[in-house]
Amino acid sequence: MLTGGERHWQLNDFPDLSATAVAHALSRLAAAGEVQRVRKGLYFRPKMTAIGPSMPSASAALAQTFSAPLHPAGLSAASALGLTTQNPGRPEFATPAAAAPGGLRGAVVHTRRPHARFGLSDLDGALLELLRDRADASDLDQAETIRRLIERVREPSDFRRLAKVALAEPPRVRAILGALGQQAGAPPASLDELRASLNPISRFDFGVLAGLEHAREWQAK
Repeated sequence: MLTGGERHWQLNDFPDLSATAVAHALSRLAAAGEVQRVRKGLYFRPKMTAIGPSMPSASAALAQTFSAPLHPAGLSAASALGLTTQNPGRPEFATPAAAAPGGLRGAVVHTRRPHARFGLSDLDGALLELLRDRADASDLDQAETIRRLIERVREPSDFRRLAKVALAEPPRVRAILGALGQQAGAPPASLDELRASLNPISRFDFGVLAGLEHAREWQAK
């Protein structure tokens, strides 16, 4: 009945079958350990890893029923980007939606993020959230934190995409992204657009990212 490896399944994934028959079949598969029940009508088929079966992602699960992006934020963003091995006691997310989805009990959800984030991947969204927080959640030293973030924006097409979306982000995010991009050798046109969006007399707290080579050129305090 189920193919395609690790993924979420819900009743409307089987439009040629009756909802009752699909519900009964998924319930039997859950009882047999083939899938995990996430909540009513939503199931997850795991894959085996070195430490056991994979676990359903809260954001991936909600993406089945929540129309807006749901990106990692805070410590969850730092974890997704490989800057910490800590797992937050309360998962943290950010979304352009006006209200948090109802299925994330116990999670922290920041709403009303820019609508430009629609279409961004989890990692791109996590990077923007990390820049909002000046990389405060990173457990790595300053040099390694910067090195890993530089790698995230080194591909010109990746930086162009982020720079375009970042125009709707707070000025500090634009400034830090610009400093990251300049150190990574980003396309000059994208850097110029970010720079032109900043008030030239403003100064921004870069936190640990003040160690970027061009931080002062991008108005770091």
